[in-house]
Amino acid sequence: MSHHQNITDKIHSWESLAEQVKKWHKAGEKIVFSNGCFDLIHRGHIDYLAKAADMGTKLVLGLNTDASVSKLKGPHRPIQDEQSRQFILSALAFVDAVTLFDEETPYELIKLVQPDVLVKGSDYKPENIVGYDVVMAKGGEVKTIDYIEGYSTSGIEKKIKNIT
Repeated sequence: MSHHQNITDKIHSWESLAEQVKKWHKAGEKIVFSNGCFDLIHRGHIDYLAKAADMGTKLVLGLNTDASVSKLKGPHRPIQDEQSRQFILSALAFVDAVTLFDEETPYELIKLVQPDVLVKGSDYKPENIVGYDVVMAKGGEVKTIDYIEGYSTSGIEKKIKNIT
């Protein structure tokens, strides 16, 4: 299989993701789910995603659509379009599936995936993380990961603006 094919095979609609996670659950895989905008991929993202992937055997990412990123971050974001962000995330060896979500929260997507582990940044308390109830009801875990200080898309954006 070509590297390009390997990348595009990880990009899913909700329907194809539902089929894929069903197979993984059946095979006894430990599915980890996280979500975000992942606009300009930087060291902080890679550190976070690698740590999340280490919590199970399959890492599934919910990626905010362009429209939902703009709602969250303002009209100047995202810097990269949703197809580009999906492609870049799917190129990471430890990411197993990426799908878009347009809703305010990934709650319906978490219900669809039924992850064994739900992960967010440590700026959240586990019990306040969207989908906590879904994951705990199935005997799963909700975990947080500390961000590395000084790495953010907003920080990169500010640096670029100061240069120009």
